[in-house]
Amino acid sequence: MSEVTRILGAIQAGQSQAAEKLLPLVYNELRQLAAAKLAREAPGQTLQATALVHEAWLRVSGEDAPGWQGRTHFFAAAAESMRRILIDRARRKRAVRHGGDQHRLEIDDMDIAAPADDEEMLDVNEALDKLATLEPAKAELVKLKYFVGLTTEQAAEILGISAPTAKRHWAYARAWLYREIQRR
Repeated sequence: MSEVTRILGAIQAGQSQAAEKLLPLVYNELRQLAAAKLAREAPGQTLQATALVHEAWLRVSGEDAPGWQGRTHFFAAAAESMRRILIDRARRKRAVRHGGDQHRLEIDDMDIAAPADDEEMLDVNEALDKLATLEPAKAELVKLKYFVGLTTEQAAEILGISAPTAKRHWAYARAWLYREIQRR
């Protein structure tokens, strides 16, 4: 049993000091996941990995947080929180009242910046919601890989499945999502 799993069990048992020990254990891993995801975002991204981790931490450790059933459950919830944060930001940026209909100009060469991947992220999110109703395990894998930036092996470990199974799930989910997005 890992230290994280032990502390999550202590938190669930009501030991208030255990919660103070959890963040230092998971912070670096959460920050690496957030940094990997944000590295693939469009240029001009203002959200930093530290801010993403902190916001996700507030969501998963709030008063209404469920009792964690282990490390996998905790990291799945953290990945879902990061996904929702990024989706909310993409929706907000796309809103007209927040300048969603304007184009960014680069000051250095005055070329129009490459369009942000917000549309793609929102399309994937909508299709992913549909996939989650049909294939929840495959949808969780997509969340961990696409929104958090985990490798297939890391996601397989968190989900408690073998790497070959994760690769098959990933191939299926990618094809399903592609087909679903193309229908729009």
